[in-house]
Amino acid sequence: MSATILVGGFFGDEGKGKIIAYLAKHDKPSVVARGGVGPNAGHTVEVEGKKYGLRMVPSGFVYESARLLVGAGVLVDPEVFKREVSSFGLKGRIGVDWRCGIIEKKHIEEDKSDAYLKGKIGSTGSGCGPANAARASRKAKQAKDEKELAEFLCDVPLEVNEALDQGKGVLVEGTQGFGISLLYGTYPFVTSKDTTASQMATDVGIGPTRVDEVIVVFKSFPTRVGEGPFETQMKEEKANALHIVEYGTVTGRKRRIGEWDAKMAAYSAMINGATMVALSGVDRLDPSCRGVKEYKELSKEVKDFVAKVEHDTRVSVKLISTGPELSEIVDLREEQKEK
Repeated sequence: MSATILVGGFFGDEGKGKIIAYLAKHDKPSVVARGGVGPNAGHTVEVEGKKYGLRMVPSGFVYESARLLVGAGVLVDPEVFKREVSSFGLKGRIGVDWRCGIIEKKHIEEDKSDAYLKGKIGSTGSGCGPANAARASRKAKQAKDEKELAEFLCDVPLEVNEALDQGKGVLVEGTQGFGISLLYGTYPFVTSKDTTASQMATDVGIGPTRVDEVIVVFKSFPTRVGEGPFETQMKEEKANALHIVEYGTVTGRKRRIGEWDAKMAAYSAMINGATMVALSGVDRLDPSCRGVKEYKELSKEVKDFVAKVEHDTRVSVKLISTGPELSEIVDLREEQKEK
């Protein structure tokens, strides 16, 4: 067993929630730990016809034997967290690091009322930017200061590293995408912290020598919600003709659709230190591939595109999502094992 980190390669919305849920169900890690910014990120998981929209709880909750953790680097909105724990029946399974920063109502109000954040940057209004600013100023509350989180408090780095010491599997779930990293994204149209694999390791308290795999998720047609540069964005008419209309999980805002960006994909794979690529949305590239589960059944168009992605990123594509449902996936790791 090993430590695997999964992150987004473009601007978020790459389908990370589905890939994480698949890995959790298939690889059966003992721990699924969430890194990232906070409840400004939404992951969608579809299992057996049921859709789940998540903002705080790890998408790996679908594997019922996994211990679920929220790393110290993550901002917690207690109301959102408790609502999801209650909705999905996760009491007793989930822990929050006692050092997590807390999003207070004043942070949400500031986020929504700040003309710069709301207007120019296109913030989600979830309070993450102001809360991270308070954290950097050493004025933020921590999870240990919130009574309503008392029953969930734990030491995430200790749990994660002890699991690794015992040879157990750990899956680290990243949020957002490379293109909105505070350090490497399209500044100032970015989120309030780094979003790369290195940051996710820091968020949950594992050192770089403990990471075995870094999976970067790319979407066949990149999308972006809100403001900011998008070099390969296509005209809305073309997106409509391709029947690609999407909306953000958290905000409900319409996503802008783009063509594959080879240059960005290569740079993202490099900085994240990708060891494998997960590719989503190939059913949009060729609808005949919807639901395919074996590589040999993919069309020539999709196979050629997979080869292009591997050429551009210089990383092997090992997971190919062929639809939103958890089972709609080609797992080349399995096919290679069988050979």
